[in-house]
Amino acid sequence: MKFVHVDAVSEIENIVYPTPWTKSAFINEVLDNAFAYYYVALDDGKVVGYSGMWLVLDEGHITTLAVCPEKQCRGVGAMLLGNLIKEAASMGAQRMTLEVRTSNAIAQELYRKFGFVRCGIRRKYYHDEDAVIMWLDQLVERGTNNGCYE
Repeated sequence: MKFVHVDAVSEIENIVYPTPWTKSAFINEVLDNAFAYYYVALDDGKVVGYSGMWLVLDEGHITTLAVCPEKQCRGVGAMLLGNLIKEAASMGAQRMTLEVRTSNAIAQELYRKFGFVRCGIRRKYYHDEDAVIMWLDQLVERGTNNGCYE
């Protein structure tokens, strides 16, 4: 993700999430956070999805993943998630974690397909809802799968 993508990413964010990140939050992540790695999925040059993570020591923390509604259920989310896993592994991460809304069964199922395991609940992680904590271990072995995760 580059600065030029932030407007499109912010637009998708506002459509997809009930409590979206601000545009300035994405700008900060892209320009100022040395631990942050963000990616976009493009279709004919248009941003149709994005993902991000923080890499701290040997752990990747997935911060966001979203796909515009008209491209959902077409493999874009899986491609973005597979890319995060591959990139984190290539940078030496041993494991990854994320939080996902308890009500977001579709996202939880995608993460399970990639080997993430539910490990707990963060109460009131979102202002209106709890989050499921998920972890993926043995990342290096998974990350060498040539980007093929389905």
